[in-house]
Amino acid sequence: MKVLQTHGRRWCAAAARQTLGALLPVLLAAVGGLFHAGSSGGAAPYQPPVKLVPKANPFAARAMWIWELPRSNGGDVAAIIARAKLNGVHTLMIKSGDGTGMWPQFTSTLVRELHAAHLKVCAWQYVYGSLPATEAQVGAGAVVDGADCLLIDAEGEYEGKYISAQTYLKTLRALVGQRFPVALASFPYVDYHPGFPYSVFFGPGGAQYNVPQMYWRDIGVSTDAVFAHTYAFNLIYQRPLFPLGQIYSSPPVHQVLRFRQLSRLYGARGVSWWDWQEGTPRYFHAISQAVGSLPGVAVGRTVASLGLHAQGDVVVWAQEHLYAAGEPVSIDGGFGAATMRAVESFQSAKGLPVSGVVDAPTWAALLRYRPVNVAWVLKRKKVVAVTTRAGRGPRRSKASVIATVPASASLPDRGRDLPPHLGARHPGRR
Repeated sequence: MKVLQTHGRRWCAAAARQTLGALLPVLLAAVGGLFHAGSSGGAAPYQPPVKLVPKANPFAARAMWIWELPRSNGGDVAAIIARAKLNGVHTLMIKSGDGTGMWPQFTSTLVRELHAAHLKVCAWQYVYGSLPATEAQVGAGAVVDGADCLLIDAEGEYEGKYISAQTYLKTLRALVGQRFPVALASFPYVDYHPGFPYSVFFGPGGAQYNVPQMYWRDIGVSTDAVFAHTYAFNLIYQRPLFPLGQIYSSPPVHQVLRFRQLSRLYGARGVSWWDWQEGTPRYFHAISQAVGSLPGVAVGRTVASLGLHAQGDVVVWAQEHLYAAGEPVSIDGGFGAATMRAVESFQSAKGLPVSGVVDAPTWAALLRYRPVNVAWVLKRKKVVAVTTRAGRGPRRSKASVIATVPASASLPDRGRDLPPHLGARHPGRR
C-alpha cells in the first residue's frame, strides 16, 4: 500500500493499555460472538484455525481500500456511502495507522456513521517492524474505535524480521484477543521473498486471513498468471485467500472483469480493490457490473513443490510441520540433505512415494499436523519441544521449540512483485 507521513496524534502505550483494558471487553462482546475460534491446541488432525459465519465475515464481500480519506469523494462520508451502495461495496478498508502513529482520519465517529449505513469497516495499518509492540498498540487502537477487522500491511521493511513479527502478533493478540479477525496483506509471490516471515504471520496466534496484493499490471503479468503463481505458494499456509486487485495505474477494464471471474474459479468469497481515490466511475462500474463465468477455463489448485536446495520461508513452514510430525529436523529455512531424509522418512511412514520432495500429496499429509510453535530468538539457549503419538493419528506437539532466526531470513528478494512506490512513506514519492 502507499503510506503517508504520519501527522496528528501519537499513541501512548500506557494510555493504550488502560483504554483497551476498559473498552475491549465491551467491543469484543459485541463483535466476537460473530466469529468462531480455531481448533484447540494439540487437536488432530489439524484444521485451519478459524471459520466464520459467512454473513459475518467482512472479507467475504466486495470491498474497497481507502488510503487518504480527504481525497476520497473529498472526504464526504455521505457521498462515500452513496457510492458504495450504488456499486455494491459492503466493506471499506480504511487506513488507521502508519508505523507507531495512528491516523486521525480513522475515528469512532467515522466507524459509527459507516456502521449506521450497514457497511463493514476494516482498519489497515502499514508496519515497519522497528517498534513492533507499539505498532501492535496502534492496530489495537483501531479496534477500540470499532473496526470490524484489522489488516496488517507488512512489506519490504519486515523481510527478515521474524522476532519483530512474533512480538507484534503476541502484543496484538494480548490486546484484541485470539478471535478478532486479522488479515495479512502483503507480497503475493511468496517465493520472491524468501526472508519474509509468512510462517509467523500465518502461524499459531497469527492472522486468520490472507489478502495478497495481486497487482497484475504492475507486476507485469496477466490476470491468469497472477492467480496461478499466488495460489501455488499461498495455499500451503492454510488461510482463506481474499484477492486484492488493482484499479489504479489504468488497467484495461476487461482485465478487471477477468480478475473477478478468476476469483470465482479459484473459490475466493470476496475481492477487494486498491483504491478508492484512484477509482474513476468506469472502474467502479467494472467492479460492480454483472460478469459471466469463464467456460472452458480450468484453474490449477496444486501447491508448489519443494526439493533439495530450496530456501526460504516455505521451507521453514515445511520444517515446522515435519518437526510436529515427529521428524527430527532443524528449522532453518534450508532444504538440505537432513531435511530431505526427514521428508523421505515421513513419506515412507505415510505410504507415499519416497521422493524426498515435498509435493502436493506430501503437503496434504504434512498439513494435517499443527505446525510446531517456534519461539524465535537471536541465539538459541535450549530446545523444549516434545512430541507424542496419539493412537494411530498424527503426532501432536506438546510444547514450543526455541530456535534461532532461520538463516533464510537474510536472503534477498528474488524479484519484484510490488512496485517500490507502494511502500513509500510520502505520497509524492511515486
